Amino acid sequence: MLRIAKFEKVSPQRFVSDWIATFPQQTIEQAVLAYEHIQLPRRATSGSAGYDFFAPVGFELPAGGSIKIPTGIRVVMEDGWVLTLYPRSGLGFKYRFQLDNTVGVIDSDYARSDNEGHIFMRMTNDNREGKGLRVPSGTAFAQGIFLPFGITVDDDVQTARNGGFGSTSRA
Repeated sequence: MLRIAKFEKVSPQRFVSDWIATFPQQTIEQAVLAYEHIQLPRRATSGSAGYDFFAPVGFELPAGGSIKIPTGIRVVMEDGWVLTLYPRSGLGFKYRFQLDNTVGVIDSDYARSDNEGHIFMRMTNDNREGKGLRVPSGTAFAQGIFLPFGITVDDDVQTARNGGFGSTSRA
């Protein structure tokens, strides 16, 4: 197995700022408490491909409900690798719990962005039977898998990233 990445928490300042922007009804004290409960992603077994991401606070989603989750996590990885994000299999199977962008893609240069590479996930309970979903604090709700990638032989991109969603397509 190749060791190509390291998970880290974003700075407390970055997390609190992003948490309050996402949940304006929350206090700074609640954001600091959520930060203290962040667990770094980890594999459940030696044969696991996925690194479990844990909920920094508990949440409930009715059928059709969505939530944007600031994870407090960033990943520093070697060039030539990408972290792909998915819901936990059991939650996807039981509730149709899914990432709103289907698969999250965290590029190797994202950790160097002004936002510290803070990974957010927007998730939806797309359950068709009306079942609500409850995810307690500290529960694994998503997983990340590292994959290598290649580029074309005539690729000459020199542009550096600075930002998250849509930052690579801005002029």
